[in-house]
Amino acid sequence: MKTHKQQVEEAVDFLKHHIKTPPVIGIMTGTGLGESIEALKVKNVFDYRKIPNIPVSTVQSHHGRLVSGTLEGLDVIAMQGRFHLYEGYSPWGVTFPVRVMQQLGVQTLILTNAAGGLNLAFNAGDIMVIEDHINLTGENPLVGANEDEWGTRFPDMTNVYDKDLAAIAEKAGRVCGENLRTGVYAGLKGPSLETSAETRFLRQIGADAVGFSTVQEAIVAVHAKMKILGLSIITNINDPDNPTPDTEEGIIEVAQQAASKLSGIIQCVAKELTEK
Repeated sequence: MKTHKQQVEEAVDFLKHHIKTPPVIGIMTGTGLGESIEALKVKNVFDYRKIPNIPVSTVQSHHGRLVSGTLEGLDVIAMQGRFHLYEGYSPWGVTFPVRVMQQLGVQTLILTNAAGGLNLAFNAGDIMVIEDHINLTGENPLVGANEDEWGTRFPDMTNVYDKDLAAIAEKAGRVCGENLRTGVYAGLKGPSLETSAETRFLRQIGADAVGFSTVQEAIVAVHAKMKILGLSIITNINDPDNPTPDTEEGIIEVAQQAASKLSGIIQCVAKELTEK
C-alpha cells in the first residue's frame, strides 16, 4: 500500500512533466466560484481523473479540474473544485491538493468558499476576509504519524491567515468598489445546514460565517508554512429568529454572481505581490 508521501510524489511527478515553472500561488475555489479565476492566463488544464491519486469532486458546480497558468506575471496553480468531509473523504483526501501544491513550491495559498452569514450586519453577496477560524468538524488532517519533511508535529495556529495578505485584499476591494467584510469562519462537517439553535451557538462563540470547507486545508497549509488568504462569499444570512429555508441552487446562484468580483480581488492581490 502506498504511503501518503508516495501518493503525493506520484501526483507531483505527473504535474511537473507538464508544468515547467514552479507555481508560487495556489488557489482553491469553493462552491459556485470556479469562475473566480477568470483572469488567469491558462497554460494547462487537467481533469482530476487524470492526476494520480487525487480524489474526484462530486459536488454540483465544482468543475473538478486543475488549472495552471499565470496571473499578473506570477505562476499559479488553481483547483476548480475542492473535496469535502461530507462527501465521505478523509481529512487526508480533502487536503491532498495542498500537499501537492506544497511539493510543487507554492508559497501563498488563496482559499475561497461560499459561506452562510451569521453576522446580521452582512448581506448576501458580500465578500468576507477570513481573519480566523473555528474548527468544529471533529477532524484534523495532521492526526497520525507526522511527516517531518512537510512540517512540525505541533504547528502554531495563532496566526493562520496572513494579515498582510488580508490588508492587500481589503485594499483591492476598495479599488474594485467593494467594501470587504472581515470575520471569523466556523467550519462544520455538513452536509445538513444549521438548525436555529446551532446558529445561535455559532454566533455566541464568535463566528461571523459558517461553511463546510477551508479549515482542513488551512491547517495543512499552516503545517506547510504557506501564507494564507481566506475569502468567503456570503451567500445567505442565517437569522435564527427569522429563519428562511436555503437551497443549494440559491446558494450557488449567489456565489456565481459574486465570482467575477472575487476574480478582480484575487487579480489585484497577485498584482500587489508582483510589485513587492
